[in-house]
Amino acid sequence: MCNLLSIFRKASTKSTAPKGAASRCTFAAVAFSELLLLNEPSLAASSETVAALIRRTEEQAQAFNSGDMVKWHKMTLLSDDFTLMQPFGGPLSRGFDGSAAHLAELARSFRNGDAKLEMVTSYASNDLVVLAFVERQHGEVYGLPDQDWSLRVTQVYRRVDSYWQLVHRHADPLARPIGLERAAALARGE
Repeated sequence: MCNLLSIFRKASTKSTAPKGAASRCTFAAVAFSELLLLNEPSLAASSETVAALIRRTEEQAQAFNSGDMVKWHKMTLLSDDFTLMQPFGGPLSRGFDGSAAHLAELARSFRNGDAKLEMVTSYASNDLVVLAFVERQHGEVYGLPDQDWSLRVTQVYRRVDSYWQLVHRHADPLARPIGLERAAALARGE
């Protein structure tokens, strides 16, 4: 029996497959090394998975901004350790109250809106996907008239079994430059 590991090491350092009459072990090692190289990207979430998460995230944003919180909540798989950095500032919140009363309160607070995602970038590994995007959205928020509410957003999804759960969301309303003076005033709490 051949030493597959030593042949694999030799084969993986060559830029081309062995020429001539290769032994079965050498052929197997080369095929194995090519299989590893081809499958290495599959250690990360597939591009189809990332595309599906992007579509689902946009649909969630549309449901949320239109005030359809029941639909939003059914579509959004939140982890038990979900964290949120809200666009209105303040401390980070942990968990989510998915009660009917809270969903009804949210539905009264966010109405008649819509949203489209403008992707900036995504990162994927075996069990995590990070999406960075701008939510180009508008709506009536907490009784204010319909206006632009575009947000810069980062969302982190974690794979649990075959499901992707939202574990973190950070959103801020700084989609347009505000300048140093305004940023300094916000940092001071003004």
